[in-house]
Amino acid sequence: MLRAGIVGLPNVGKSTLFNALVENAKAEAANFPFCTKDPNVGIVSVPDERLNVLSKLSSSKQIVPAQVEFVDIAGLIKGASKGEGMGNAFLSNIREVDAIVHMVRCFDDDDIIHVSGSVDPVRDIETINLELALADLGQVDKRIERTKKQARASKEAQAELVVLEKVAAQLNEGKSVRQIDLTDEEQETIKFLGLLTSKPIIFAANVSEDDLASGNKYVEQVRAIAGEEKAQVVVVSAQVESELIELPAEERADFLASLGVEEGGLKSLIRATYALLGLRTYFTTGEKESRAWTIKAGMKAPQAAGVIHSDFERCFIRAETVAYNDLVSTGSISGAREKGLLRKEGKEYVVQEGDVMEFLTSA
Repeated sequence: MLRAGIVGLPNVGKSTLFNALVENAKAEAANFPFCTKDPNVGIVSVPDERLNVLSKLSSSKQIVPAQVEFVDIAGLIKGASKGEGMGNAFLSNIREVDAIVHMVRCFDDDDIIHVSGSVDPVRDIETINLELALADLGQVDKRIERTKKQARASKEAQAELVVLEKVAAQLNEGKSVRQIDLTDEEQETIKFLGLLTSKPIIFAANVSEDDLASGNKYVEQVRAIAGEEKAQVVVVSAQVESELIELPAEERADFLASLGVEEGGLKSLIRATYALLGLRTYFTTGEKESRAWTIKAGMKAPQAAGVIHSDFERCFIRAETVAYNDLVSTGSISGAREKGLLRKEGKEYVVQEGDVMEFLTSA
């Protein structure tokens, strides 16, 4: 399951957004720092209207969407890399996520305290980036000392040392690992370290409802930094999200439309996360259930089958596959078969976004 950590300075709206996304989360949203002392974890379903369509076509008894686990991590302050505030807990929890959602305050409100006394997205991002870089640098420096001893008798250690020293030099200049020009082989060399600044990042610009459709000057500052960081930006309003969950499902679209947007923050964040991580969705459907499965772009059919069960990959023979749009246009699997749109794909087939699949295995 995909795990995304929501991080940021205290009082930027992390817990409010988390509560809204998860709906039944127990995180306390309060107007003072460190109200989230331990990471709150919530699992949310990935919105996908295609599942509803497939369910009707197959008369499925159950719909099983893909899921994303969101982790609301304690607010970070200057000095976290040295243990200030909730620093040590923050750094420990963030190492375990696949992607970082860095929430940045992009709204003015005199009634909500800012830990630094004023709203400044550039300063706030730099504060967190610096702490993450310092934490990474400490880890890399320790590894360098250990590897230097091993390098006297090991060519592998010598090669690793070259990469480590390259990374350390860049971190010392305040760059994230994402910004360092590393080859695939070099990235693989340091992958085991789980460096914080190597993780894919999405900046969630938290705005007032009045700025949700058009953004504001703060959002533009965030976008400028994201360009340098190879990151994405999603404009969200934690307050709007918290209001959405109070509305009946049929009224939410109208409420969003009145604000000039087509989708809520959950869809925007998940779509951006999937794009950033290069993820794809394929489906299985039948009378029992219609289900969405998440895979990495470029996965071949046996690997995709393995997401369901490891035995499916090991015992894979072939996959019956039809594109989602083709299935919808013909109205059924049998209809797709009659029109020659249901294909038999082998072990070298690269699964495409929206494929509807059934696997034949030897087990």
